Amino acid sequence: MHAIAGDRLHVHSRAVGLDERVGEILEVRGREGAPPYLVRFSDGHEGLVYPGPDSLVEPRRGD
Repeated sequence: MHAIAGDRLHVHSRAVGLDERVGEILEVRGREGAPPYLVRFSDGHEGLVYPGPDSLVEPRRGD
């Protein structure tokens, strides 16, 4: 997995009835775009994330 600050992280739920979590990657702390990532989720929570196989990085869009 590779990301840069500003990309969006989608964490898909592995349980029925739980929503997908989406957040903005604020910092990339691994080497060459690798995890862990500091992420601010849509609910305002910030945390250090080591994304699993249920996660997807969406590149930020150019303005």
